[in-house]
Amino acid sequence: MWSVARRRMRCSFLIRSLPFSSHSSSSPSKPQPPRSLYNSLPTLSALKSSLFFPPSISSPAFRAFRSESGGAMASQLQNQDYVSYLTQPEAAEIDETLMGPLGFSVDQLMELAGLSVATSIAEVYKPAEYSRVLAICGPGNNGGDGLVAARHLYHFGYKPFVCYPKHTPKPLYNGLVTQLESLSIPFLSVDDLPGDLSKDFDILVDAMFGFSFHGTPRPPFDDLIQRLICLHNYDQTRQKSPVIVSVDIPSGWHVEEGDVTSEGIKPDMLVSLTAPKLCAKKFRGPHHFLGGRFVPPSIAQKYKLHLPPYPGTSMCVRIGKPPQVDISALRENYISPALLEEQLEVDPIDQFRKWFDDAVAAGLREPNAMCLSTTGRDGKPSSRMVLLKGVDRDGFVWYTNYESRKGHQLSENPNASLLFYWEGLNRQVRVEGSVQKVSDEESERYFHSRPQGSQLGAVVSLQSTVIPGRLVLHHQYKELEEKYSDGSLIPKPKQWGGYRLKPELIEFWQGQPSRLHDRLQYSPQEVSGKRIWKISRLAP
Repeated sequence: MWSVARRRMRCSFLIRSLPFSSHSSSSPSKPQPPRSLYNSLPTLSALKSSLFFPPSISSPAFRAFRSESGGAMASQLQNQDYVSYLTQPEAAEIDETLMGPLGFSVDQLMELAGLSVATSIAEVYKPAEYSRVLAICGPGNNGGDGLVAARHLYHFGYKPFVCYPKHTPKPLYNGLVTQLESLSIPFLSVDDLPGDLSKDFDILVDAMFGFSFHGTPRPPFDDLIQRLICLHNYDQTRQKSPVIVSVDIPSGWHVEEGDVTSEGIKPDMLVSLTAPKLCAKKFRGPHHFLGGRFVPPSIAQKYKLHLPPYPGTSMCVRIGKPPQVDISALRENYISPALLEEQLEVDPIDQFRKWFDDAVAAGLREPNAMCLSTTGRDGKPSSRMVLLKGVDRDGFVWYTNYESRKGHQLSENPNASLLFYWEGLNRQVRVEGSVQKVSDEESERYFHSRPQGSQLGAVVSLQSTVIPGRLVLHHQYKELEEKYSDGSLIPKPKQWGGYRLKPELIEFWQGQPSRLHDRLQYSPQEVSGKRIWKISRLAP
């Protein structure tokens, strides 16, 4: 029915889940309404006794496995049965606890659930290709989740429509409708909907019925469910059929037994809320997400919940294996403003600063990251990511170990190329030119501006040399840390310093639809004895 929270625009993926403690009953219990279960709840003091997530749901670093147990853990995580699944009574009881002793309100949970649904959708289905969204909302809380999701999808850049046949006459739902109307989001009656939903929509959000529903859907929802079912009959004849996203429970499914007749909705994405319900074990679509990072430790402990940890600050997470992808079919249709010659600065360094400032303002992670490519005397290229540490009229500066592979290659062939890629802006900048070391004074000054840990790391690491193991580095680092614990000056290693690439060619690339990208290249030329930059447009 509910759950789920989410953070900002981008929802992180987690590929696997944690070990499973089987607590669900083997035979389905009789469905119960969600507000009559206080007799089995823990005391308020017990519920408040813990303030942090237990390890089973809050593991801080899930992407890296420990070497001593990595194999077994990775094997377990490939099986989604190692996630906890709730029966209908358990799900109802958890909701009662959240809205009772734990103090959550219905509108809080609904907001978190709807935001979770919207961010899960945004993670997989980008608005550039899946912009038209129809949220089909039922009369209960699940429908409220759909209304909230539609609002967030609007702000994420989608074009949502809402079909809400049975308005719930309560202030909470009236407020949600008013919010959508204030954004000019169209409300469509069942009669307004086209007979073939595949022609007018890219995403269909199934928010009709949640886990508290049982029985047979009545009009008009029986017809709406049938329309979603029929969409799969078109898959063989259409190049692109709209995707179906079900909220918590695919409407018409049994909460615990799933698609009993095998003739129900077959969603492409399922967004489970709080914890997956038993029917989710029967989900066969490519994308299963979970939302509900607000689940208190008391509930996790009481129900022995084992849920995948949420990476970083993310409030939604993938369950199970990611879908197998046809690499040849992966593509983005870039949507960007045109890059025109008259928009460019006369000097490419000024233009670079302008684009770099845009990347910083957009909040892109490490906008100064760049791919440095070098070749030695043998002509064999090598590339690696480094960080830009300065740019001016003289060129682009970075720092490294002069005895590293790139250092040796640059000593043999002092020419290199740089590549900046700002994915969030559909932009690239390519720079080619000659390379020379910066002055010792400049390297010394930058070295001592770095955090102490970075200085010690530069001393310890003989970059690109073979070492017997990582513990050697950590042992040497610890010795140096103790040696300089008094705050004394750490000498800069002689083999450590900066390089400056003087640009001889700079290209600015802006992604555009249908691969008709904008490519504008600066190259120097002499005019009346003066060096100026010529701007040329290149074919994409």
